Amino acid sequence: MRDQDAIEALSALAHPTRLRVFKLLVEAGAAGVPAGGIARQLGVPVTTMSTHLGILSRAALIGPKRESRTVYYALNIEGTRSLFAFLMADCCGGRPDLCQPAFDAADIACCPPEPNQVATYEPV
Repeated sequence: MRDQDAIEALSALAHPTRLRVFKLLVEAGAAGVPAGGIARQLGVPVTTMSTHLGILSRAALIGPKRESRTVYYALNIEGTRSLFAFLMADCCGGRPDLCQPAFDAADIACCPPEPNQVATYEPV
């Protein structure tokens, strides 16, 4: 991950609504949540939510998947892992073993893709 990519991802998360969306999608896992459902759950107008979802998608933190007429959004696991790895790359002055518990905790907390489901989505 380049510095600019990390800045874009962190900037995307540095907004209360987008952080709430990100956390909601982390909780939802690979199945994702319909775009309209995200807006309803967070009490945000659909047009405003569309902008937030676009920003998080461009930052490679979430991704859309179209099923029929519905667009679902889910966590982009690889993009999120890349951000964590970037932030921890030079951990502990060259002693990555000291940071291993943080990586282990992230792996445990992160939901693996379910069989026959893709956790990272291609843009629609």
